Amino acid sequence: MEVSSMLLGGVLMLTTGAALAQTPAATPKEIRASTYSTDLMQLYREARLEDPKVLASFAQAQAGKEYQREAMGALLPQLSFNAGTNRIHQENDVIDARSFDSESYSLVLRQYLYNKAAWENYQKFKSLARQSESEALDAQSEAAVELAQRYFTALAAEDELELVRAERRTTQKSLDRINALYARQMALVTDQLDLKARVDLLAAQEMDARNQASISREALAEIVGRPVKEKLNRIRNDAQLRVSTQSLDSWVRDGIELNPTLKASESGLEAANAALRSGKGGHYPTVSLNLSAQQTNEGYNNTLAPRTDSYVAGVGVQVPLYSGGSTSARVRGLYQDQQVAEQQLESVRRRVVKEITSAYLTANSNGEKIDASRLALESAQLSRVAAEKGLSYGMVNAVDVLTSVRNEFRVRRDLLKTQYEFLSNVFTLNRWAGKPPGETVSSVNGWLSPGSAVQSVNADGQE
Repeated sequence: MEVSSMLLGGVLMLTTGAALAQTPAATPKEIRASTYSTDLMQLYREARLEDPKVLASFAQAQAGKEYQREAMGALLPQLSFNAGTNRIHQENDVIDARSFDSESYSLVLRQYLYNKAAWENYQKFKSLARQSESEALDAQSEAAVELAQRYFTALAAEDELELVRAERRTTQKSLDRINALYARQMALVTDQLDLKARVDLLAAQEMDARNQASISREALAEIVGRPVKEKLNRIRNDAQLRVSTQSLDSWVRDGIELNPTLKASESGLEAANAALRSGKGGHYPTVSLNLSAQQTNEGYNNTLAPRTDSYVAGVGVQVPLYSGGSTSARVRGLYQDQQVAEQQLESVRRRVVKEITSAYLTANSNGEKIDASRLALESAQLSRVAAEKGLSYGMVNAVDVLTSVRNEFRVRRDLLKTQYEFLSNVFTLNRWAGKPPGETVSSVNGWLSPGSAVQSVNADGQE
């Protein structure tokens, strides 16, 4: 009995194993980049490592520091070592001709005690180094604004594609109703043709919108340095888009104090002033301390002499008297450069005030327009639904339906466009106010989520 049970169990195991062997193995579902989503902060982090403009700004700032170090080197002790050997052949009337080798070694140290031109030149490059750092910060802020604008352009292009598709589906639904009514001789052929023409036009627009969406993705890839295939996080439907409660005057004060472009211009003016002082230093004397040690076996008039060790310490004074007028001409040119730097600084200061004022007022206007557009969208949706129902009962014609659908999607486009304009103005405002770009990206990124900002219309005409 036990043997038969064991045989039966073995047969069942073999049968089960054979059945499992014939069952196709479950293949893992294909994973694509489009199944994931990315946000603005993630792309910002990648762009900081891949954007050529950002990388160039870092290199420029580092170069400014090295130039400053080079100028400082002219103020430090200058030490040099010289060595030489000569083969000398001498003939005269007193002694027989002879040849000998001479050797000389010297170590010379020179330290400027007073050199106005070198000191002011160091001050110039010190200011230029600060200017490079400020320009690098401005380049990073500008790159963040450009990334955000391209990000929102990509969102707008994809929104337009979804809106065209949704409008085409809505119009196709109305066309299907008209076709059904026309089949029962309850609709005019002109209504049918109007709706069909609109559907065909939207199909053509969908192809163009799809192309624009691809182009906008390539614009993002140019900055990030890789193809951006992931879904982009969109603006949350519940996001309260508002500028901070900080007053306009406060924003302007921050910009005057913190804007890196303005700071770069201020450093540029400081460098121009130092360059002018350095040029005037060409009229000043220089005083230097000189220390030297020499060892040689060559005497006066290249004669052979016993090895001599010499140690010299001295102070040298050099007074420029006349250089053909080149020093004065250089000073006059540097004075004009200083005037240029002053006017550039004033121009940048005025631009900072203008950009902050424009971005602040426009962003506030965008926020109010967003609220109004959301209310207008609700009304347009109700109007479109009413028109579609009226078409079914023969109370309105196809032109009325087309008008209501166009109005609804025009409001949708205006709402999305205004939202993106608001966020772009927030970036612009923060950039000119001197806010760190990382903080701005983090703040705006909080208004985004993996959800879709486009609410398409389904076949029943509902959201």
